[in-house]
Amino acid sequence: MTEKTVKKVSAGGVDKLQKVLGTFDENLNNIMKELGVLIRVDGLDFIVEGAEDNAAKAASVLQSLLTLAENGEAVDGNRVAYCIELAHENKAGDITKLSSDTVAVTYRGKQIKCKTVGQKAYVDAIKKSGVTFGIGPAGTGKTYLAVCLAVQAMKQKQVEKIILTRPAVEAGEKLGFLPGDLQTKVDPYLRPLYDALQEMLGVETYAKYIERGSIEIAPLAYMRGRTLSNAFIILDEAQNATREQMKMFLTRFGDGSKMVITGDITQIDLPNGKSSGLEHAAEVLKDVDGIDIIYLSDKDVVRNPLVMKIVRAYDRDDKRRNRNGDGNKTEQ
Repeated sequence: MTEKTVKKVSAGGVDKLQKVLGTFDENLNNIMKELGVLIRVDGLDFIVEGAEDNAAKAASVLQSLLTLAENGEAVDGNRVAYCIELAHENKAGDITKLSSDTVAVTYRGKQIKCKTVGQKAYVDAIKKSGVTFGIGPAGTGKTYLAVCLAVQAMKQKQVEKIILTRPAVEAGEKLGFLPGDLQTKVDPYLRPLYDALQEMLGVETYAKYIERGSIEIAPLAYMRGRTLSNAFIILDEAQNATREQMKMFLTRFGDGSKMVITGDITQIDLPNGKSSGLEHAAEVLKDVDGIDIIYLSDKDVVRNPLVMKIVRAYDRDDKRRNRNGDGNKTEQ
């Protein structure tokens, strides 16, 4: 029979206690359900009862959430779920590192901060390295955080311009079959970049930067033959770049520049017979000094928690298909 233990965690204040409890004790109920413990409130203290390992994990989750609350951070379902994930790895305390640094500030004054340990490693790598690869599933903030850092770099005059690019390949579509001129055809592919920039700068300032050429958004093919100096360059959806395109892009790197390459290697839309330049580059460049390769996972998904569950369901299916010998990337 598993021995029970009791642990006490002091909230230190009514406001912090209420934040951690959540609406109708939702946060507390989730912790109890996921970790198999009983938690009750005694004055300003949380009393945790359960198996020793589970009680220790629950106490670490509560302590982490209280620290977030003290720092003015939101204590919502996403944060609770993430703290529980970290607790399973005995790393719940790591989340307290996230609230200390502000990545950027939007034009409305909203502070952008890392929400996961993986995001923090990604942001730190971008700040430190000349070239950074951010590889991971949808919803991990790869593109958004890169754009935030690019805008900050330009505001601080660390670079003279921002260049954002994507391969014009999506789910087998051919640009030639789409209506309109080239700009009309590529705009849908670049929309996530427009949205992130407009949130950071506001529509009017964004339009001014575009007009004077301080921000350039173009398909990857337009990068050929150029040397990109004093620029913050982001290649988004890089899993859809071929090996040749990736090499072409990386060799555009000029003095005073910084490059960020983002992508999800589980979402490759290249035609049959074409291998992903992102997968190849991550392997070839993994030991090159000055290049950081950061892998984000389903734990770093910061969209609706359902997105994390979807990512995991597909990961499980991929593993099953690979075990059975019927995995086939060309079906994606």
